[in-house]
Amino acid sequence: MAGFETLLDRIVDGMPGEEKAESNITTHGDEYINPDLPKTAFQAAVRGIRGQCPSCGKGQMFPKLLKPVARCPVCGQDWTAQQADDFPAYVAIIVTGHILAPIIIYIISETSFSMWTNLAIIIALGLILLGLLLQPAKGAIIAMQWWMGLHGFDKPARPAPAESADKGQNHR
Repeated sequence: MAGFETLLDRIVDGMPGEEKAESNITTHGDEYINPDLPKTAFQAAVRGIRGQCPSCGKGQMFPKLLKPVARCPVCGQDWTAQQADDFPAYVAIIVTGHILAPIIIYIISETSFSMWTNLAIIIALGLILLGLLLQPAKGAIIAMQWWMGLHGFDKPARPAPAESADKGQNHR
């Protein structure tokens, strides 16, 4: 269970004892604030899916199909540490399979197309879906690596969690 808690610690905002990055951060009292940083891991992943820089949400992540930029032109975030490797392809294949499975079942059972027509439709749909899903999958995976501080990325500084108004009360 210790490994699971470590993964949760990487995802949760405002971990005690985390080091604050020095770039583009303003301070307000003891609170470190970077207005461009995503507030959640989900928001960072969505920026990656859209092909935007997960750090600022403004820069373009992919000038070519699958090659990310070395540095964001807007915020200067270094993306050379990313190691997405084959994982985006695995994610794209799994999602494509789950989308195509009901389509294949429908085409085979409800249409009167020949076997070759069915094969052509299925292969074409599979290739199109893989082509459309590969870059968003890679963007989301790079964003999650950055968010969690994996593979040489420095964990981005995040705002401290808001203090609860009923901090001292016990809830049952």
